Amino acid sequence: MNYQTIANGPEHVSSIVLGCMRMPALSVDEAAGLIRTADELGINFYDNATCYGENGEAEKRFGEAFSRTGIRREDVFIQSKCGLLFEKGEFNWTKENILCSVDDSLHRMKLEYLDALLLHRPDLLYEPEQVAEAFDILEKSGKVRYFGVSNVPTMMMELLSKYVRQPLLFNQLQFSLDQSQLIDQALYVNNLTTDRSIDRDNGTIDYCRLHDITIQAWSPLQFGFFQGCFVDHPQFPELNRVLGEIAERYGVPKTAVAIAWILRHPARMQAIAGTMNPDHLRDICDASKVDLTHNEWYQLYLASGKHLP
Repeated sequence: MNYQTIANGPEHVSSIVLGCMRMPALSVDEAAGLIRTADELGINFYDNATCYGENGEAEKRFGEAFSRTGIRREDVFIQSKCGLLFEKGEFNWTKENILCSVDDSLHRMKLEYLDALLLHRPDLLYEPEQVAEAFDILEKSGKVRYFGVSNVPTMMMELLSKYVRQPLLFNQLQFSLDQSQLIDQALYVNNLTTDRSIDRDNGTIDYCRLHDITIQAWSPLQFGFFQGCFVDHPQFPELNRVLGEIAERYGVPKTAVAIAWILRHPARMQAIAGTMNPDHLRDICDASKVDLTHNEWYQLYLASGKHLP
């Protein structure tokens, strides 16, 4: 497993994060087994959210399972997110909702504190002053150690930073070999022959690098918006051919190469593995055995359907 130090934050956290969105599909014993497997593989970072599963079921299942593993709380980094209220048809970053959400998360996961809290997608009515007040209360009470955002664009981060005292450590964003819009626009800038020249996120990746915000890549093996995994999918023959060649060269599964492509980027991202299959998780963690060359990284990028302008 590869580890990294988060700027302004924790040291020695795993570059691969276990995402718990699908954990309600597991029994408590199965979830405990998956967490033990993650621990054996060197994963010490777990991502959750208040909206994962009905009535916070993912957090509840994680809490029940983690208590059975024997893993020490101080040896892991547990992160959750708040702000998505699908049942009410709104996103909510109010002070009241942030504080209540953290209390609910701690109760469901049987924890005394969260290592990190992320604001989960933008609330279009957000007031940064309320966010700042909530973060101060949570930090002073010891309920949350670090803070960040998820799927939030540059100027919203900039405005938050004007009011929030705590540094924003993370931004969770979709990124994979197929969904590479975070980096595409820079390559195709000022090019009218492709939609990839469209600036879809106002330079989020460079903003995060400039401000020491670690990007957490979600759905790192997915194409589209939760349409499926591109590895071994017939819709991606050229990508899978190149993945296979490089995987054979390194003696790892194709899945590991696809994750290694993300980790090779100098932004030093983390990759969120959302699988609930222990064998698949092992394949993903083999990414630590892969040190892609500059040319191999570009081979994969081009094989995913891009071209050099």
